[in-house]
Amino acid sequence: MSKFWVVLMHTYLSKIKSKSFLITTGITVLLILGISNLQNVMELFIKDEPKQIAVIDQSGTFFEPFRQNAETLEPDLTINQSSANPETLEKQVMDGELDAYVVLSSDAQGLPKGTFHAESVMNAEFAYTLDQSLQQTKVAAGTEKLGVEPEQVAQLLAPVAMEKIALEENAKSAEELNQARGLVYVMLFVIYFSVITYASMIAMEVATEKASRIMEILISSISPIQQMFAKILGIALVSLTQLALMIGFGYLAVKDRMEEIDAMSGGIFGFSNTSPATIAYCIIFFLLGYFLYATLAAFLGSLVSRIEDVQQMITPMIFIVVAGFMIAMFNLGNPDNTFVTVTSYIPFFAPMIMFLRVGMLDVPFWEAGLSIVILLGTIFLLAYYGARVYKGGVLMYGNSSSLKDIKKAISMGKDN
Repeated sequence: MSKFWVVLMHTYLSKIKSKSFLITTGITVLLILGISNLQNVMELFIKDEPKQIAVIDQSGTFFEPFRQNAETLEPDLTINQSSANPETLEKQVMDGELDAYVVLSSDAQGLPKGTFHAESVMNAEFAYTLDQSLQQTKVAAGTEKLGVEPEQVAQLLAPVAMEKIALEENAKSAEELNQARGLVYVMLFVIYFSVITYASMIAMEVATEKASRIMEILISSISPIQQMFAKILGIALVSLTQLALMIGFGYLAVKDRMEEIDAMSGGIFGFSNTSPATIAYCIIFFLLGYFLYATLAAFLGSLVSRIEDVQQMITPMIFIVVAGFMIAMFNLGNPDNTFVTVTSYIPFFAPMIMFLRVGMLDVPFWEAGLSIVILLGTIFLLAYYGARVYKGGVLMYGNSSSLKDIKKAISMGKDN
């Protein structure tokens, strides 16, 4: 057993000390910190001076309510009425003296309309504010012509949401569904990228050692199954270390803005009320998915003799991962259809799709338990046959880059 830990720790320490691990982790952490503080970074390059807007009011009545509405919506706007002709204002905009100018006029019904002029409409972020101001001005003018009180209009235009009540016992509320959807969305990406990145790393690790003929020494001192799982667990520790650093720095970067993020996302990323069962399932299916694909990647990596052939060998496995991810993502808003239910029991899809179901629906425990049992059974079978493939595969040299070599590897494993 001591040899198992030697291989495990060697795999773990060699990976976390490697330049690739340090560089990729460092760059990812910097990206997380940069993205989480993107608004602050962008504000450094935004001028603090108020936007200067000139308005030509051809109607003679709409300027004042338009100005009040605009400056209420965005206090950084400075709006002044101008009697200059459009050509003069256009020159001032092009010279940088003005940010934009607006021409207000009346339509056939006596309601306001306007045209916005700026050097570049694409870069004029405040144009949307002026649109809203013009709309409010039109509503005010229209209600005045119709003799309707502004308070009555405000009541009619106030947003209303239909309350949603689930009749099924123990069904999730709308708020719980929103939070579950956010957690499922995040974890689907974590499972997807972790499996692709770290399972490929295991296959590459095996192929690298095999290419250097280290395997011939290793298999004489430790059993194939111990060696295989030592590498799987070693890379698992590497992945958990990297994920912990990313999540830790990400949390530190946004912890002071969690309420703001929660409000902006409509409660999707407010995980405080997420049920413990959903979090437990999240951890269980993440670990089971990792070990399922890691075991598969280990013995696929043992079949190749050249590092260049690793990607070709594991490509079918990656297609399966992508298929499971796409099924889960496309059914994030419809997790209770028959297709999702059936695929949630297919072991190579279950880590993502069953987690989608338990996160979004009130799935009976026996259904989730059955999927977990199927996953565990599949991992055991992969470990059993994988060890036999691994034992023979590490002794195979030459051109071996197709799945038909599995039979040959099992045969060689029996003879040794």
